[in-house]
Amino acid sequence: MNLTAEVVEFAMARPLVITGYTFQSIKTVHVTLHDQNHRGVGESVGTYFLGETADSMLNEIRAIASELFSGITQAELKELMPACGARTAVDCALWDLRAKQAGKTIWDILGVVPEPLTTVFTLGIDEPDAMADAARDAQSYPQLKVKLDESRPVEKLEAIRQARPDAVVIVDVNQGWNFEELKEYAPALGRLGVAMIEQPLARSADEVLEGYRAPVPLGADESCLNLKEFETIRERYQVINVKLDKCGGLTEGLELVRAAQAAGKQVMVGNMMGSSLSMAPSFVIGLHSRFVDLDGPLLLSGDIEGGLAYLPGGQVNPPSPELWG
Repeated sequence: MNLTAEVVEFAMARPLVITGYTFQSIKTVHVTLHDQNHRGVGESVGTYFLGETADSMLNEIRAIASELFSGITQAELKELMPACGARTAVDCALWDLRAKQAGKTIWDILGVVPEPLTTVFTLGIDEPDAMADAARDAQSYPQLKVKLDESRPVEKLEAIRQARPDAVVIVDVNQGWNFEELKEYAPALGRLGVAMIEQPLARSADEVLEGYRAPVPLGADESCLNLKEFETIRERYQVINVKLDKCGGLTEGLELVRAAQAAGKQVMVGNMMGSSLSMAPSFVIGLHSRFVDLDGPLLLSGDIEGGLAYLPGGQVNPPSPELWG
């Protein structure tokens, strides 16, 4: 087996502001695994809040090149590498390669029937009027994901609601509130019809959520990186956001979905941005999800060639085998 790994950078269509960060562009790692007749591809953006970079992921992948050359299974990869962005790119490339070698699609292998999904469209943090304008500009998207921090969150949601009373809205705080702020803001967000509040508290300070019943379902993102962390936070959240970049690929992503569903949790599929090559394996998780966030390519100034088909109404078609799987 041969390996190619490279860094590919994408510019954002416009800067995306979230709690503590502004994204102007993203750097991804693209992995290609190929034998004499087939090739499998995968992409990872990594996890910015853990300090992962494209260069660090590239070095981690090169460090296991000899194992990849000799052939490796997804289960063996999990033993070889921790849950990280580097493992995500390799794991997803392995899934693609195995499908191509077997002459099957990912749907054949997993025994599922693909169908179009409806993704949210993300609005970054801005002034209330600007966020309301952005919501109007996203009129064709029936579901919105709104980034908020501690600065006037209710005022911003009220402005968005006036602009888009029709939209399904989820809120993503990216660890930006403390517990007192959550208790203050959550009732108002409930009255405004917010469907879910994602990661309101810091991942190191969310034990206070045990026993707390918010008027809006709470979702774990940064607080649940992988399957190992699920047991710690299962009593704190009602929704688990499964991101392949966090958990180390589709193999563990599917395991986390099964664990969450067995515990009676709702599932959300999320993304760390990225091109359609990141969204394609995440689409598999989306088929098991109550909330779907696969809008990464929509936030970029350009996607890869042959990317996912994004249609009016936020609809995303399943990936073609030529793209992935």
